Amino acid sequence: MNSPTPHQHGTQATKTVNIAILGAGGIANTMARTLIAMKSDERYRGLINPYAVAARDGERARAFAERYDFPVSYGSYEDMVADPDVDLVYIATPHSMHAEQALMCLEAGKHLLVEKSFTANAAQAEEVFSMSESKGLLCTEAIWTRYMPSRGIINDIIDSGTIGEVTSASANLGYPITANARLVEPELAGGALLDVGVYPLNFLDMALQGREPSRIASAYQPYDTGVDAQSSTTLFYDDGIMAVATSSMLGQSDRTGCVWGTKGVLVCQNVNDISSIVVYGPGYEVVGDYPIPPQLTGYEYEVASAAQAIRDGATECSEMPHSDTLRIMRMMDEIRGIWGLRYPFE
Repeated sequence: MNSPTPHQHGTQATKTVNIAILGAGGIANTMARTLIAMKSDERYRGLINPYAVAARDGERARAFAERYDFPVSYGSYEDMVADPDVDLVYIATPHSMHAEQALMCLEAGKHLLVEKSFTANAAQAEEVFSMSESKGLLCTEAIWTRYMPSRGIINDIIDSGTIGEVTSASANLGYPITANARLVEPELAGGALLDVGVYPLNFLDMALQGREPSRIASAYQPYDTGVDAQSSTTLFYDDGIMAVATSSMLGQSDRTGCVWGTKGVLVCQNVNDISSIVVYGPGYEVVGDYPIPPQLTGYEYEVASAAQAIRDGATECSEMPHSDTLRIMRMMDEIRGIWGLRYPFE
């Protein structure tokens, strides 16, 4: 382990939150760039501090730390959780590892920001949240769309009645990403659902304000390894609303999310990082075009929310409370149950 810098003094409500990244892969690099940008931004510099990275390979961790000017690196995850100056750990490893690593961090007294999907299944999520709550530690899922300003814009449009009474919704996300070994390995909880399908499901859940579907219908196309390659899921609700989520790791989709109403339709481009929101009226004329605020990387919102929750002594973030994560995890469990798809470790 490299020598740490002294932890900034201050009360729980004012101290800078030292953040360590567990894992050094692609998403970890995006988070590192986010933390560096936040440190240089007056809105966040007093809130968070890019502190450390841990990997199973010490040389890889050291190179990562040097690349982003992190003061500390560790050649094992155990060394990281043993460091008393680590406040918040961002878990950036495959889904299959999240639960075990989260429990290890919580046992060591660390707050957590866990990359989506939060765990591989709902039972694992329940165990992690139970420990975080019993220990009074912050634990939240890092699904950035839940924390972005676009969410509030969409809610305001729907609540205003601009599109009338909501009748249905749809969302899709697809990329040709099977070349990534992690995404096709059953042992790593691979497949389209947990990696890309989670976004359309979350979009629908947010747009429909957390309604519980009364019935789910779903079908999937398996990949050669047995994981889901692409799928379509229809959610039915007791109030008559119907919603459709589509995901694929074979081809590129248009990434559109729509909310349909009796007076118009709300259309979002790039459902996993919304780039535009347009509302069309009864004649399909544009009646509203809502700009998306500029952002650093888009990850800053979840980081800031987690850090502020730690300052506030909370165990969850209001943007993604434990109940919302559990609802989505249970929904994905039910979808896989319809398919008859289980991971080897389940």
